[in-house]
Amino acid sequence: MNRLALLTVLATLAASAQAAPETYVIDNSQTVANFSLSMLGVSNKAHRFEKTSGKVVLDPVTQTGTVEVDIDAASVNTGMAMLDDKMQSADFFDAANFPVIRFKSSTLTLNGDQMSLSGDLTIKGVTRPVTLSVTRFKCSPTSGLQGDTCIANANVTIKRSEFNMGKYRFLAGNEVALNLVIGAVKSATSIQVASRQ
Repeated sequence: MNRLALLTVLATLAASAQAAPETYVIDNSQTVANFSLSMLGVSNKAHRFEKTSGKVVLDPVTQTGTVEVDIDAASVNTGMAMLDDKMQSADFFDAANFPVIRFKSSTLTLNGDQMSLSGDLTIKGVTRPVTLSVTRFKCSPTSGLQGDTCIANANVTIKRSEFNMGKYRFLAGNEVALNLVIGAVKSATSIQVASRQ
């Protein structure tokens, strides 16, 4: 291989490395997943899930990416043990048979600190398309051993009856507001790639 060809190959490899998508792992300690619905048609009551996982992949060149968020249905926390048991039962999330609530993006586009995010939401074995409203998106360096951290605030309103959770409509409203604060830290692999550039 002559010198010009070698330089061309090296330049191509360098460009590919710089254009590599960056993977961020969802940090449960920085992530909040909650939902709220009206009770007796009077007030909205918010509840949360304690365990989340997943990843965010961002391509800085094309300004696109993907998001996958898994929520442990059995980690629902209403502040009342009896209500937690009810939420985990077959009447609602049926956590024994459907342990994971999942959002998987189909489209993610970036425009500065703005994000457009759509995908499929799966609850209790039912998958439906949703578009999330992203009210905040920001990536910034993190001190210490961790890499950059990205934070996104997103919400969507669904009808629980569309996910086989339509019981007790006389007690609780059909519309449920899902709210996510996603905190994701750049993975070790992405950090290693960046350090070699």
